[in-house]
Amino acid sequence: MESLKSSTILVVDDERSNLDSLERIFQREGARVFSASTGREAIDVCRNHRVDVVLTDLMMPGMSGIELIQALRAVAPDAEAVVMTAYGTIETAVEAMREGAYDFVEKPLKRMQNVKTVSKAAERHRLVAENRTLKKELSALKNRTIIGNSPALRHALDTANQAAPSTATVLVLGESGTGKELIARLIHEHSERTGPLVAVNLAALPETVIESELFGHEKGAFTGAVQKRDGRIAQARGGTLFLDEIGELTPQVQVKLLRVLQEGEYEPVGGKTQQADFRLVAATNRDLRQAVADGEFREDLFYRLNVIAITSPRLADRRDDVPLLVDHFLDVYCTKNGKARMDVDRDALDRLMAYDWPGNVRELENVIERAVVLSRSDGLTVADLPAPIASAEASQASLSFAIGTTMSEIERRVLHATLSHTQGDKQLAAQLLGISARTIYRKIGAEREDGP
Repeated sequence: MESLKSSTILVVDDERSNLDSLERIFQREGARVFSASTGREAIDVCRNHRVDVVLTDLMMPGMSGIELIQALRAVAPDAEAVVMTAYGTIETAVEAMREGAYDFVEKPLKRMQNVKTVSKAAERHRLVAENRTLKKELSALKNRTIIGNSPALRHALDTANQAAPSTATVLVLGESGTGKELIARLIHEHSERTGPLVAVNLAALPETVIESELFGHEKGAFTGAVQKRDGRIAQARGGTLFLDEIGELTPQVQVKLLRVLQEGEYEPVGGKTQQADFRLVAATNRDLRQAVADGEFREDLFYRLNVIAITSPRLADRRDDVPLLVDHFLDVYCTKNGKARMDVDRDALDRLMAYDWPGNVRELENVIERAVVLSRSDGLTVADLPAPIASAEASQASLSFAIGTTMSEIERRVLHATLSHTQGDKQLAAQLLGISARTIYRKIGAEREDGP
């Protein structure tokens, strides 16, 4: 069976003929098979090898099958157990299941029943492992922080933090890859909402299912609606609904969303009116004002969405943050790939800061992951970078300031940009700026005392 391929099975039985027979059966199914004639041997196997399913006899001298299942909790807690029991000892098998066994098979053993039961146990092991991995990945995503201290980013985050405790709708603007969802998550986490954050990427949904996905549907509302289904609006009750790529909404769904925002109620497809209770954060990389002018987006909906607008800045507008982001992604991907922590040399960092990053932070992350995986050295160098980035002229790195920026802010940004360029070498930074290293130490000390 397919579910036994690449699975590891441990067969435990004090009868040698049973062990040999079962080992041959599972090997023919494509499984990797270990065998043990006692519970003690089985525990040693589990200590030294990853085991997916333990198929064990119940009645064995020394350690019984139930005692083995109890011991597995400590040495192989992820392994599934299936017990073999003689006719007339079903009560003992039920006791084993209470101790954590997945299922049991009766002796005399029947090949197909044995394979079927162990296959199901292997499939369960696989699903549990995948679920655990998915939860870890989701937790990592939820715990991702917004890295950076540039004025453009700080302005966006200050606005987000100010807006978070309110109930106002927020529209996050910016190019793809700038971290719009991270800003939405920050708003939710600092809000008064106790419900979940429900995120929907509208660009990833076919037009035909967007309405049902958002508003839900009743059983029989359309072909294929075999049961009632709550939409994302219902799932976000008491929490925040994040609609990414809001500019992709069809005209019909725009009308329905407008009604939700105006009246606080909606109708599932084929259903009756229901009350809505969510805070909306929307995001787009489109120019919605232009979409309104072109007749592609409703003007009244745009004004409902654009209560508080936050622009997630391009990475090219926050080059000061590139060294911090590079450092963060090196931490993440060196750990993920089991490599010693790498550093980036000054020349490579100069190229990374000079590049325009059309894909923004997401592109930078992909570049660092690629470099970590493919690098043959202990550090990240220009040779590890894709050609367009490696050929970027370091001299292109520059700072720009809006009219009205205070001298103290200009001075602060120039100081930090120069320190980033010199990778924290204050003596070299002082030479480049034409000031003393003592002045740099004094200014940094004053910043720390003033706080962020």
